[in-house]
This record gives sequence, structure tokens and C-alpha cells, in this order.
Amino acid sequence: MSFVETIKNWLTPAQPLGKETLHYQTPPDAENQYRLHLRIEEDGRGLLIINAATVLHLNQTAAEHARLLIQGLSAGEAADAIARRYRVSREDAKRDFQDLREHITTLATTVDLDPVTYLDIERTDPFSAETSAPYRVDLALTYRLDKTGTLDPEARRRVDRELSGEEWQQVMRKLWDVGVPHVCFTGGEPTLRDDLVQLIRYGEDLGQVTGLLTNGRHLEDQDYLDKLLLAGLDHLQITLCSQDAETHDAIVGQEGAWDATVAGLRNAIDGDIYVVAHLLVTLANADSIVETVAYIADQDVPALALSSPVEAANSEKERERLEQALGEAEEAAHRNGLRLVWDLAAPYTRVNPVEAESGLSRQQVIRQHLYVEPDGDALPAQGYNVVLGNLLEDEWETIWRHPEREKLS
Repeated sequence: MSFVETIKNWLTPAQPLGKETLHYQTPPDAENQYRLHLRIEEDGRGLLIINAATVLHLNQTAAEHARLLIQGLSAGEAADAIARRYRVSREDAKRDFQDLREHITTLATTVDLDPVTYLDIERTDPFSAETSAPYRVDLALTYRLDKTGTLDPEARRRVDRELSGEEWQQVMRKLWDVGVPHVCFTGGEPTLRDDLVQLIRYGEDLGQVTGLLTNGRHLEDQDYLDKLLLAGLDHLQITLCSQDAETHDAIVGQEGAWDATVAGLRNAIDGDIYVVAHLLVTLANADSIVETVAYIADQDVPALALSSPVEAANSEKERERLEQALGEAEEAAHRNGLRLVWDLAAPYTRVNPVEAESGLSRQQVIRQHLYVEPDGDALPAQGYNVVLGNLLEDEWETIWRHPEREKLS
């Protein structure tokens, strides 16, 4: 190699290793037991899934450290490899590798974690680039709202059947095979499905992170909640519309709902699982929204998701009031030490809520998510009535590279 070529080589950034998926399980005699799934994109960024419960976003160098860890290299061997590729000191490379290994061990042995986590060092922006598959897919198992089978008129128009449990497993397998690490079961009310526990267990067996978005009423039954947890459910989002029982019941349209929801929320908080409270901000609860946020914080909930039917407001005055109430709720969340979660979907209900402003454009969120209706039709996101294809019938690339989704992203 000539002197000029040598200098050019030193100035050229290391090229990504290329797309691949790796798996790792600690040996049976290891002191700290955990399993890892690593998905590396074509640009070198990575997603590391720990114990099918937590997703770490990694930039190129952190992803390569994780790859070497999964391949079983020692700290010294990994340091040699990274130092050669990135022209950093062996000491720095070894320290970064050991730090990553320590992070993973800590996360693998910590309970009630946020399902999506970012490393303090070498983090990557999850919405910064297009990927081969979304980070999360929301699976609307049903649009039924109660045991009588009540459907929103819009939902009735959109779908004419629900996939069977076996068909949903085919969908989950297809998503896992293309690299989707995280699915959220939503609705309607997904706990109305008799096979929800089996679907969660199927995700656990695959290695997928699974979440549940629910009204929480069925969780009043401790035995049922225990079955969900034992199946491998990783996080819960429970909708509570007010600290006042009468207001909550009026918003959700069912008398006596508040008691069951609050009992389910308290059972979940006492369980070994990460819990988010979802607060639907409406004109009915706007005047007491600050008190509701304080009530939620008093239940020891760690995080809060906000949504509101702002776009369905009947007048500019109503819209302004909803936006004002959302701002008040956000400020109250900060005062009460609640972490705000912006990118979990809201259940499809008769008021069809939309996500509140998060600082990210809706298009940025769409880049990394997908929404599947009860019949298997895939939409860019809830509320975008553009069918990209059907997960049972169409090829993945046809759906993910659909021209309509490309326009939105």
C-alpha cells in the first residue's frame, strides 16, 4: 500500500459490518442468567434485546461491541478488534466493552424496567434513519369494547373479522423473522381475547418484547394478571380518565368501570412489571386534569402517556381547551415526578384519541412503527386509514416499502 493510500485509509471511517441478527444465552452455570438478541441494520446501528424485555438502541460502535460480546470474545480480544477498526486506543476500547457488558448485566438483573432504553454512552437517535423493519408494531387484536361485542361504528366499517390465535401467531412470527423486536397488544380491549395469554407466551418464546394496552378492568382478577405475567408480559399501559369515578365512567361509557380499573391498576403496580398510566384528556375531565395527574402519581405509577381527541373537536374553542388541558397535564406530570411516554399507541375507542405533541413529528414516529388491525391489515399508524397490505397475505417488503408509507415518512 502506498503512503497516500495508507493516509487515506486512516482518514476513512470504518464501514458498517452489514445487516445480521445474532442470539446468545448464558451458560447454565453462569452466575447472572440472561439472553440477548442483537439486530444490526445495514448502516451499522443496532437493537439489542435483553431477556425479551428491554430494547437497547445502539450506534455503530456500540453495536459492534455487543456483537463481539455475543460471539464470546474476552474484553482483551474485543478491545483488539475495535482498536484496529476504529483506530482508538486499546485501553479505551476495552473500557467501552466492559462498560457495555456491565450495562447489560445490570439491565438483565433489574426488574420493572422501561421497555425501551438508551445507553448513557454511544446512544443513537431511534428516529434518525429508515430501517429494514419497525422498532415496534401495535397489534389491535380486537375492536370489541366489552363482553357484549360493542364496536365503534368506524371500527365496524373497517374490519369484518378478527384473526384467529393461530393467524396472529403467524403474524408475530413474520414480524420476528424480519427483525421486529417489540409488539404491543391493543384494541378495542385486548383482554377480551381468550387467547391473549397464549399470544404473550408465543412472543416470549420467540424472544419478542410484549406490551399490553388495556382499560385494566380484567386485571382486577389477580389470577388473570398472574397468568399474563407468568406468560412473559413485559409492560402494561392502563387507561384511567379521572380521579373521580363518575367522570371516568361517563368518559368510557360504562357505569362501575372506575372501581375495576383502579383495582387493576393497583394490582399491576404491585406486580413485577413496568406500568404506564394512559390519561385520555377530554372536555369532560379538562377542568380536573391536574388533580387526576396527582392522583395517578400517588398510585406510584412511574410513567404517564397522554392523548386527546383534539382533531375531533367541534370548534376552535374546544380545540384550544383540549390543548390547554394537555399542557396542564404535562406540567403536572413534571411536578409530580412522572416520566412522560409519548410514542405508545392509544387504544382505538369510540373517541378515537390521537397522540399528544411529543417534540417528534408524527412522520418521524411512523418511520419506525406499524399498526395492524384485527383482520391483519397493516396501517402506517393508528388514525392513518391507508392500508399498506395484509400481514397474512402480502410480502413484508411490499408492506414496508409501500409508496404510501414512503410518502408519509
